Amino acid sequence: MDIGLRLQAVRKAKGLSQRELAKRVGVTNSTISLIEQNKVSPSVSSLKKVLDGIPMSLADFFTADVDVGGADSPFYQPNEMPDLGTNGIHYFLVGQRRDNRQMTILREVMPPGSDTGDAMITHEGEEGGVVLQGQVEITVGEQVRVLGPGESYYFECQTPHRFRNVGNGDVIIVSASTPPTF
Repeated sequence: MDIGLRLQAVRKAKGLSQRELAKRVGVTNSTISLIEQNKVSPSVSSLKKVLDGIPMSLADFFTADVDVGGADSPFYQPNEMPDLGTNGIHYFLVGQRRDNRQMTILREVMPPGSDTGDAMITHEGEEGGVVLQGQVEITVGEQVRVLGPGESYYFECQTPHRFRNVGNGDVIIVSASTPPTF
């Protein structure tokens, strides 16, 4: 997926210049330009910040042109879970077709060495998950722990947090957050 071209198309469709979007978000217009030219690959938190200036959710950004077919069903096949990830981390969204979702459920796949970014993430709500495979270092505030298969986490998202794959294989996590972030 070409995030830069998609961002440019969305920005233009909303009638925003790079300068106006940058001003809304609190970054330089060259930052927006570099993202749109794919010279910079934003972290999920950075992309969310840019999209908040449009305003648009991450889910809408990544799935706006996806043909989801007929009526909603309570069941989803793997090909019905769009990948909303960036920087090599995959976030497969469960329930993308549901109107007025009250939570985000993700199957997360983090390759070896990947992380959610150098900056700690904060957002509204709560988040929890279970590690199914691999070794993931999770930092929540001042607390740092490496979790493995079967171990879990749950925290207030206003506390700065970060995830990092510290193992040799993929980390797979099933997580949920509320309110929906994707």
